[in-house]
Amino acid sequence: MAKRRLPSPEHADTLSLNALRSLVTGLLQRSQQAEARLDRLEAETIQLRDENAALRLENTRLKVENQLLRDEIARLKNLPPRPPFRSSGMEKVADATSDDKSVPKKKPRGPKLDVKRVSRQEILRVDAPDGSRFKGYRSFYVRDLVLKAELVHYRRECWVTPNGKTVLAALPAGITGGYGANLRRLCLMLHAHGQVTTARLTTLLNDIGLDISKRQIVRLLTKEFDGFVAEDSAVLHAGLVSSPYVTVDDTGARHSHNNYYTTHIGGPNFTVFRTTKSKSRLNFLSLLRGNYQDYVLNDAAFDYLQERRGDPVMVAGLRTFEPQRFCNQVPFMTHLAEKGVDIFDRQDIGTLAEAGLWGAIRHHGLMGNMVIVSDDAGQFRVGNHALCWVHAERLLQKLMPATAKEERRLTMVRDLVWRFYKMLKAYKQKPSPQAAPAFRRRFDRIFALRTGYEALDKLLERLHRRKNELLKVLEHPGIPLHTNASENDLRTFVTKRKISGGTMSRDGRVARDIMLGLMKTCQKLGLSFYRYLGDRLGLGNGDRPIPPLSATILARA
Repeated sequence: MAKRRLPSPEHADTLSLNALRSLVTGLLQRSQQAEARLDRLEAETIQLRDENAALRLENTRLKVENQLLRDEIARLKNLPPRPPFRSSGMEKVADATSDDKSVPKKKPRGPKLDVKRVSRQEILRVDAPDGSRFKGYRSFYVRDLVLKAELVHYRRECWVTPNGKTVLAALPAGITGGYGANLRRLCLMLHAHGQVTTARLTTLLNDIGLDISKRQIVRLLTKEFDGFVAEDSAVLHAGLVSSPYVTVDDTGARHSHNNYYTTHIGGPNFTVFRTTKSKSRLNFLSLLRGNYQDYVLNDAAFDYLQERRGDPVMVAGLRTFEPQRFCNQVPFMTHLAEKGVDIFDRQDIGTLAEAGLWGAIRHHGLMGNMVIVSDDAGQFRVGNHALCWVHAERLLQKLMPATAKEERRLTMVRDLVWRFYKMLKAYKQKPSPQAAPAFRRRFDRIFALRTGYEALDKLLERLHRRKNELLKVLEHPGIPLHTNASENDLRTFVTKRKISGGTMSRDGRVARDIMLGLMKTCQKLGLSFYRYLGDRLGLGNGDRPIPPLSATILARA
């Protein structure tokens, strides 16, 4: 049946009454049909939105469940769990868009500048045709390396004095158990810097022609380290005395089939690693104390107790007019017991021990006004503390919005944080005390926002409470805004852990920490770690001996 065509409304003035009624009726029917179609489309849109929200929630749930399964697999394999987020791009974006011209440029390519250190010269001859004229020589420099095994026979003079005493000629410096200093330097360099395992070192040296066992290589890598241990301790002391800031972080470690923790303490000119069984605040303070073993109850210790809300009655019973110093833990605990402190109460005794350690740190002049920059781990929250902005922004990245609206609000807040971070980096380049109040007001506007996204609002409120630690750069423009330096240094340790596994003996644990720390310190001071090892093992460094690393750190402060 053919569809009836309605008359055109453009000529309504020429239509009859019936035609007009027919036109109006048709238009009303079309309007009702259009409204019905709109209602259906709206219902379908609402249904699609509900389905989309349900799918987002399901996707979030699956992500969390997948991460939990990955963590469980890592736990069963005795591996650390992988973080459920990617690294933040805030620092790279701020660097890429920065107009700072003080960033050093890459070293230009060009001819080598070491031609003055030629060790051997050879003349290469050619059979030229008769009648040719000699035009001199054309130089060509070749850089090569010679590795060969040597077995040196030292014939030591032996004399007997008139009184019957035997005098024997001394061996050259650096000889350990029948192996020379050059061999030990190569083993230390390859094991610490090259991440070569002891098994591969054994194979390499035997292939070169040196008859040596894996057990002997382990001895070369872990024994007779007193000199290196003393220098590493001096490096930590010099760094804590002179550096304006330190960045700290920790990572897991395996020692003697048990879980240990490696703490990194590093400044602009030094790096130190310490592996211990605990990563508590008490342990961290004992590391900051260095080689000192004493406990001191002074004004700094009682200020620490006040900050940690210690029992006022107990604090009043311990306070005296003069500072009290105890040579080690035993007399300190004895003193506390005599003052009526329950030394078996772990919470009270832990806080008092922390206060005694902090008093010893301040008593020996360590840290001073130094800023400790950390990732907000509780054990690092001591002294003049600052927070890492990259880790703070990473908390925003870890949020999992369930709706598009929540995702838009999260994106908006992250954009505001990135812009504020870029402004802080510009402030570091040209600090101005007059601009600090404006930064604080802008910080309040960003982190006092209430978006309606509950998880985001709680996180912003939490970060707003840490305002002073996040804006520490306004008071100390020289400190970094992040702990990337610690993470970069720890990456060397993590690589070592993945390749060589854990340690078994105390000597092995100490040797690993000491060598990695000294290697990183040499890199920061612009020194050759290979030449440093040679100088310390008695091989010498020509007419330019390497001074103590601690002296170099103090000179650069």
